[in-house]
Amino acid sequence: MACIVCGATQVAGLAQWHQTCPGCRYESAMLTGAINGQNGLAPDEAERERGLKALRQENFEVIVRYAMRHARPGARRLLDVGSAHGWFLEIARKQFQVLGIEPDEAVGKRAAARGLPVRTGYFPDALADGERFDIIVFNDVIEHIPDIHSALASCHERLDEGGILILNIPSSRGFFYRLSKLLARVGWRAPFERLWQKDLPSPHVHYFNPGNLRQLVAGQGFELADATELPALRAQGLLERMRCTGDMGPVMLYAQYLAILCLIPVLRMFPSDIIVGVFRKKAAD
Repeated sequence: MACIVCGATQVAGLAQWHQTCPGCRYESAMLTGAINGQNGLAPDEAERERGLKALRQENFEVIVRYAMRHARPGARRLLDVGSAHGWFLEIARKQFQVLGIEPDEAVGKRAAARGLPVRTGYFPDALADGERFDIIVFNDVIEHIPDIHSALASCHERLDEGGILILNIPSSRGFFYRLSKLLARVGWRAPFERLWQKDLPSPHVHYFNPGNLRQLVAGQGFELADATELPALRAQGLLERMRCTGDMGPVMLYAQYLAILCLIPVLRMFPSDIIVGVFRKKAAD
């Protein structure tokens, strides 16, 4: 299979479903999901909220500041693709006129019931003809989309001139992802599979690093405006976050939990598992 970034032939990775590119280091997975179906392990959404909300809210505050810094003067319309529980919308609507699109019908309806402007469906199909934005944001979403070229092309089409695309994604350079690969090579595949969200309703199908992400997005008519890393872990909510996949026994769960707690103070010395790219739509030639 050809690499979607550089076109080189991908080679077998660490599992039958995993491939890597020897050229640009892009990684892919032949995993399928069923967001509104019954396949895979359904996460406990209450547990997931307790585990993720505090960390996500802190990171979303940072992303909104980047949006304000790089959006053109007068920019107001912001689209959040894969808006989930609406946590990002709650923060971004203090500065922008926001709209969320969420493919999970149950999650999207719960967010809308709280008064948030959320449409259930898929991007860009859930948008009206001619509906355009100043800013489009994907928070932990675009790595789940198999046809990422079409998604990026739709972003380019739906952004006004000078519009901003913000991609908040997991990084293949991150400490925990690289550790999971090392563990998989010696026979312990569970952490590697969990980071790919294997057997969950919406697994990851892409893993990028800052370089190949920039190369991919540039091919769709964008230029890099800024980039940063965000914290991937905090002690508060960590245990609940690990529980929400439901695929570990209590002994293994607490062993991993204690090990990660010990690592948190030294993680700043290593690349984070979360990267953010801010891309500007290039002016038409």
